[in-house]
Amino acid sequence: MDVFDILDRLVAFPSVAGKPNGDIAGWIEAYLAEHGTQVTLLPGPEGDRSNLFATIGPADIPGYILSGHMDVVPAGEPQWSSSPFALRRDGERLYGRGTTDMKGFLAATLAAVPHLAGLHLARPIHLAFSYDEEIGCRGAPHLIARLPELCAKPLGVIVGEPSGMRAVRGHKGKAAARVTIKGRSGHSSRPDLGLNAVHAMADVLSSAVSEAERLSQGPFDSSFEPPYSSLQAGVIAGGQSVNIIPDTCMLDLEARAIPGVDPASLLAPVNARAESLVAEGFQVECTPMSAYPALSLPQDATLAALLRELTGEAPLAAVSYGTEAGLYQAAGIDAIICGPGDIGRAHKPDEYILTSELAACQRMIEALGTRCAV
Repeated sequence: MDVFDILDRLVAFPSVAGKPNGDIAGWIEAYLAEHGTQVTLLPGPEGDRSNLFATIGPADIPGYILSGHMDVVPAGEPQWSSSPFALRRDGERLYGRGTTDMKGFLAATLAAVPHLAGLHLARPIHLAFSYDEEIGCRGAPHLIARLPELCAKPLGVIVGEPSGMRAVRGHKGKAAARVTIKGRSGHSSRPDLGLNAVHAMADVLSSAVSEAERLSQGPFDSSFEPPYSSLQAGVIAGGQSVNIIPDTCMLDLEARAIPGVDPASLLAPVNARAESLVAEGFQVECTPMSAYPALSLPQDATLAALLRELTGEAPLAAVSYGTEAGLYQAAGIDAIICGPGDIGRAHKPDEYILTSELAACQRMIEALGTRCAV
C-alpha cells in the first residue's frame, strides 16, 4: 500500500475524539504486524479506546519516537463539499477530516514502515499513536507512563502535528476547567426566595475577563503570537426559561501559558472567585477538564540539529497551538514538532493535505531511518 491508499483507509475511520477507537487502532496494528513490527495496543482507563506503540529495530537501545494521534475533531459542519470521512482527491489536494490534523502524518509514517523494516536499524524507530488528543491530550499520558517497560529511554520524539514540515521547538501549555454553580430555582416574580446561578456566574465571568486583561500586560515571550499567556471563557450555559430563577449555570474556561508558567495557575483566581460564592449559599464545583505543559526545546539541542539536517531548514522557535510534545518533555524526553500540512486548514470544512507534503514527510522519516542504520 502506498501513502495514498493508507490515508484513504485512515480517513474512512470516523475516529472522533471521545469515542471508541478499536477500528482504527486494530487496522494499524494489523498493518504493522504484516511488516514484522513489534506492536502493542495499550488500552486506556476508559476501556473502549487504546494507544498504540510499535518498534522497528532493537527496543533495548535508545532511539526515536514518531508521535501522532489517531483521533479527529467532529465533522458536522454543513459546508463540506463531500463526505468528510471519504478521501477525495482534486489535483494535489486530498480532502477529508484529519488529512492535515493528523492522519496525513500517520499515513506517511506507516508508508515508510516497509523501508524502515528493511534497513536493519542499529537504533530503533518507535511509533507512538495516541487517542483523544483533540479533547486535551488525554491518551498520551497513559502511553508515556508505559514507555519504561516498552523501550530504552528515547533520544527524542518527533510529534507530527501540521507544521509545513518545518520543525518547531516550542508551544504554550494549556489548562481547561469547568465551573458549575448551583443555586435555588423559583418563580421569577420572587427573586428574593431563590438563588440566581446565572447572576452569580456573572461575577465569575467578570473575574475571567479581568484576568485575561491582566495577562495581556505580561510577562512576555516574543516567540509566540500573542507573546503572553491568555485566558478565555469559551462556553457558558444556564437557565430554562425567562420566568424561572436559574438554579444552575456552567462556565468552561481555557488558559494558555507561555513556557515557565503553570497553565493551571492562571485559572486559580477565577476558581477562587467562584468558590467565594459558597458563603452566599451557592454550591460551587471547579472541575479540571484537561491540561498539558508547554514545550520549550533549547535552540542548541541535539534533536533540533537533527531536524535541521533532516528538513534542510532551521527549526522555528514556536507555534501558537499545543501538542503532546510538552508531555514528552515533562517526562524527561526531548521533543520537537514536525509534520505535513498547515494548521490553518485543520478543524474546518474541506480540510486537506497536499500530495507533496505527504511525500516530503515520508522522505524525512526514511532519512531518519537511514541515519539510525548507520
